[in-house]
Amino acid sequence: MYRKVDDFIRDWNYSAAGTLKAIEALEDDKLDQAIVEGHNTLGWLSSHLVDAPSFFGGLAGLDVPSIPEGEKPTTVKELEEAYKKKAAKVEEEATKLSDHDLERRVEAFGKNMPVGQVLRSMIDHQTHHRGQMTVLIRQAELPVPPIMGPTIEQA
Repeated sequence: MYRKVDDFIRDWNYSAAGTLKAIEALEDDKLDQAIVEGHNTLGWLSSHLVDAPSFFGGLAGLDVPSIPEGEKPTTVKELEEAYKKKAAKVEEEATKLSDHDLERRVEAFGKNMPVGQVLRSMIDHQTHHRGQMTVLIRQAELPVPPIMGPTIEQA
């Protein structure tokens, strides 16, 4: 749970940079890669990571608009650009919060929780799906970027 807006912004920017590395590692012809048929693909996960800040931000009272259905990104380049814009919008909106705002309670996930916890959940959610992506990136025979530390490609 965040109690200081500056702490959230610092963590968000670090996490967003890692997510962007994962998206940038993709190739258009690998976006259909899934662990097995019927499971989430790299394309779906990337698109979800572009969309998720709108959902979580909305719960926290941030104005982070969703991308209209007909304008959803479908290529790696479009995903990169959409994610950069979305991540910057989260930071911009977070700067409008006060530390006191982080203690304000909201309904989220069937619970009453502080905004600071919703923002922590947003980063945790992103980290979870980014981890799934790294497995699929490896399975797609693409170089896995160093997100939380070095990978075999840096050895």
